[in-house]
Amino acid sequence: MTSVGAIFSPYPNPPEALHDAAIAAERAGLDELWLWEDCFRHSAFAAASAALAVTSTLRIGIGIAPMPLRNVAATAMEIATLARMFPGRLLPGIGHGVQSWMAQVDARPASPLTLMREYAPALRALLAGESVTTSGRYVTLDAVRLDWPPADVPLVYAAAEGPKTLLACGAVADGVVLNSLLTAEEAGRGVAAVSAGRAEAGRSGEHDVVAYAVAAFGSDGLDRARSMWTGEVPGDADERILGGSVDDVASGVRRFADAGVDHVVLLPPGEEPDLAAYFEQAGKVRRLVG
Repeated sequence: MTSVGAIFSPYPNPPEALHDAAIAAERAGLDELWLWEDCFRHSAFAAASAALAVTSTLRIGIGIAPMPLRNVAATAMEIATLARMFPGRLLPGIGHGVQSWMAQVDARPASPLTLMREYAPALRALLAGESVTTSGRYVTLDAVRLDWPPADVPLVYAAAEGPKTLLACGAVADGVVLNSLLTAEEAGRGVAAVSAGRAEAGRSGEHDVVAYAVAAFGSDGLDRARSMWTGEVPGDADERILGGSVDDVASGVRRFADAGVDHVVLLPPGEEPDLAAYFEQAGKVRRLVG
């Protein structure tokens, strides 16, 4: 079954708004609430811990925390701590980060793909309780083992857009986070690319696929969703957004599910004045799709 979640964006929403938003998302019956860490706004792990602490069943996704900002051992400690305190409810994701922001803090890697290929396997091994020794271009560890690895080891997601990153994600991560403004067909091609990368790496099993989807409710929903484009709106814009009634949005979610997406995460377009009301509508979508 495809799960349905929503996003708490760090752009119009200050950190102190997350408390009420997380409670509202759980009350609305959503499966997940996703956060992300854009420089220089909310901290991913501090925000996730706050949201987990005020809810009891809601899963919290981090999509994503930039790899260059943290040593992989520190990221493993953050994830393990939360996974032990809130078993089965954290969906941690990592990614390249916006390269101009990484340059601002002197953390921009010359090869983001190399960093992912070194970082994700080390992170997964640490979370699995292994002792990790590795010497790479970016990740170097000498017999590092977590004292408190999680008993319920979470999947490690990686954000991917371009073809090379999609293949790398399949090879080294457990799940992928696809960005918004994709058509369902493009999302399906992303799923296929990730699966190919997984197969090429000799890994069995299925990749877990998350896709963000811009969605707005109401008779003017499509118009408001089109506001995500600051420049010229593409001719196929309405295939890249969801809008209208709850039934309309649910139909769009089903298209992504048919394309192989396991988690469809609804992103409010721009500034949403009433997140609780938005989550209530998204919860109705979840019940229709479920």
